[in-house]
Order: sequence, then structure tokens, then C-alpha cells
Amino acid sequence: MEESRIAIVNGMVFTGEQFVDDRAVLIAGDRVVGLPLPTEIPDEAEIVDAGGDYVVPGFIDLQVYGGGGRLFAADPTEAVMDEIAQALVKSGTTGFLITLATNTPEVVDRALAELHDYSHPALLGLHLEGPYLNPTKRGAHPAEYIRRPEKAEISSLLAKAKGCLRMMTIAPERFDRETIALLLDGGVLLSAGHSAASFDEAMAGFRNGIEAVTHLFNAMSSFHHRDTGLPGAAFQSDRVKASIIADGIHVDYQALSISKRLLGERLFLITDAVAETQGGTYTHLFQGDRYTLPDGTLSGSALTMMQAVANCVRHAGIPLEEAIRMAAQYPAALIGAESLGRIAVGANANLVIFDDQYTVNHVFLAGRPQR
Repeated sequence: MEESRIAIVNGMVFTGEQFVDDRAVLIAGDRVVGLPLPTEIPDEAEIVDAGGDYVVPGFIDLQVYGGGGRLFAADPTEAVMDEIAQALVKSGTTGFLITLATNTPEVVDRALAELHDYSHPALLGLHLEGPYLNPTKRGAHPAEYIRRPEKAEISSLLAKAKGCLRMMTIAPERFDRETIALLLDGGVLLSAGHSAASFDEAMAGFRNGIEAVTHLFNAMSSFHHRDTGLPGAAFQSDRVKASIIADGIHVDYQALSISKRLLGERLFLITDAVAETQGGTYTHLFQGDRYTLPDGTLSGSALTMMQAVANCVRHAGIPLEEAIRMAAQYPAALIGAESLGRIAVGANANLVIFDDQYTVNHVFLAGRPQR
């Protein structure tokens, strides 16, 4: 039986390379199967009118803790994951790594057990931020659960993860080459963060296989003219990518703009978004435009990826097409997801339609419109 087809017409389509306004997006099943001219659309295709809005690849958030008012760490169950995934997809994020910050071993084990058998087309795996961090740069992470890396414990963690652990934030100065290799051999993408690393320590970590930097500038050694630290190492590297929280709170917009000039295609967006919670390891309090711990420590953002894209354009002078790449194509490339982050024949039919006020009006996930 032939798959039904959907044609999205009358939109400004961003392929990942450029905007085109004379093409439709043709979907069959969960894939993009063509970018036809309007006169070439099959007669049997269901027509979706974009109304002149932007049609772009679905956003990919490699560091998000919750959504829809739910925090995964507070209740790591399939039901909560369903609520989080639904909220994120409706906001335009069609791919994400659910993230767990430093926590009790019991919470981590429970989260891993739940994720073994959980499946959702937007969930790309788990990002574990901690516990192998530098306590001097712990930020909102509780000091009592931060530990030094031990090979036996890491081997046990990888065995429990059974492949669902895709990314991990570590402090490179606390690792040796062999311990990093253990994680890399387990298929884990490593990102440097919550770190007091010097420039030399950070570069050594990069040479040993760390491929990214977590929320640039936040919870790391500062960029000082006598030791440029982890930010300086990221700038000087020719391959390491860095995530950034574009809310104007975690990082000033001028720092975002400067970082974009220096890093170019190596800078990508994350939200670091949490949800208000009073129980469990973390107490996140909503302060109107951010979340803090009860003592005022910044603990997470209230961003969506759509808002991050808008902030890049409105406040940092980043062209819209490049802001979209930062939210879709670049994170997809980092995790090796070749079928995500672009609109092209064979790509996943994960699409976001938004207007010139950056309001998300339609989302397609795996070819299906989301209500």
C-alpha cells in the first residue's frame, strides 16, 4: 500500500543551506521525499498551507532537563517523559537529549532503567551532566554527589546504560587519558564543563577525545588574559564545538555575538531548561525569566529553542539562517545524526513552521502533524 503524502506549500523553506520560496516540502511516511515546484505536487497529496511562514528543520536540544512543568530528575518515569516530550515537540524541539544533572546514584539508576525501554521519536538519548565535575565550578550541582572518576564505577554505569547514554559533561582536569578512553569506547560523546581547567588542561582533554564544551562561559574557568582557561581553549581549537545558552541571562548577548564570530559553525544552541520543583535533589524556583536555587544560584533557563533562535537574531546580530543552523544542523552534526537538522530528500520529516514574530504555528514529527 502506497504511503499517504503531505505537501507543505506557500512557505519560506529553509533547507539548511538557504531559503527558497518557490518550493513545497513533500513528505511520505516519516521522510522528506522531495522539494517540488507547486506545479509538480502529486494530485493525491494532502496540502498544508504554511501561510507564508518559515518552514525549517526541527530544532535539536542536546541539554534540556524538562518541559511542560515537569522535571525528569524529580520523577524519572515514562509518564513524565511523555509529558516532557509532548511539550518540547509543541515548542519546536523535535529532537532532544533528556538531561540529568549530578544526582544520587539511586536517581541515576532509576533514570537509566526507565530509559532502557522507553521510546519516543523525539528522544535521542540521555545527557548526563556530572557527577565527575570540579566542585569549585559546581554551580547548582550539589557538592555531596560530585565524585572523582573511577574506572570500575564508569564501567558499571556504561553497563547499566545499555547504550542510552549518548553524551556526558565532565571536568577534563579530573580525567586521565585511559578514563576518557573508557567512556569514548562506550559510545559516549564527551563535553567539557563545570570545570576549572587551565588552557593546557583543556587542550589536553580535547586531544584525548573531548569534542565539545558545555554551556560556554557558565560554570568554568574564566577567560583571563594570563590564562584563557576552558573558553580560550574552545576558541583556539580547530574542531571542538561549544553549546551556549542564548537567554541574555546566562551569557550576555555581546558575549554571544563575540563567541559566534570566533567559533563560527562550532557554536550551537541549547536551552538548559528546567522546570519548577520543590522535591528531590534540586529545588528550582521560577523567577519570571530564569530558575534559581533557594539561595539565588542560577540553576537553569526558561528558554525554548525557538526563543533562543529569536534572541540570536534580535540581540546578537546573527542572521536567521545561521541561528536556525545553530539550533538544528550543528547539534545534529555533533551527535552524528545525518538525517536530522536539514530539509532534503531522505531527511527525517521533522519540521517547524513559525511566523515573523517567532511564534511556532505547526510542528511535524516523523512526518506527522502535532496537535
